[in-house]
Amino acid sequence: MADVFSQLYIHIVFSPKHREALIHPDWEERLHKYITGTVQERGHKLLAIGGMPDHIHIFIGLKPVESISDLVKVIKTSSNDFVKSENLSKFKFEWQKGYGVFSHSRSQLDAVCKYILNQKEHHNKKTFREEFLKFCDDFGIEIGKKEFFEWLD
Repeated sequence: MADVFSQLYIHIVFSPKHREALIHPDWEERLHKYITGTVQERGHKLLAIGGMPDHIHIFIGLKPVESISDLVKVIKTSSNDFVKSENLSKFKFEWQKGYGVFSHSRSQLDAVCKYILNQKEHHNKKTFREEFLKFCDDFGIEIGKKEFFEWLD
């Protein structure tokens, strides 16, 4: 069988159910490390991970051995179980259904990594909803009747 040559850079965004601010700064780094391990165990390369209490960004060099939807399902399920088993949240924790996924070119790697790693600073100026809707607009994603997230505002 011939080798597979690929260059797939995927930016995934999702949030806790009802977009609640449940990702606490005290354990956010542990969650990020856990998700990094999950991504790497599946053969992908984690390029950047970051977020806010109400959402997470994951930037991955994706290997074409797994579909994006299968990978996101594994990340959400395993990290949800991790938060529960480690008793990290004093509130009921679960990820919201749905997610955003955006592809980037190699020339955008540094900019996307910096963007993800500077989420705290970025969100001093823009809400998650504004950010996500801008992504959709920039990437030409028609929202229509799709429900990406259960917005609380």
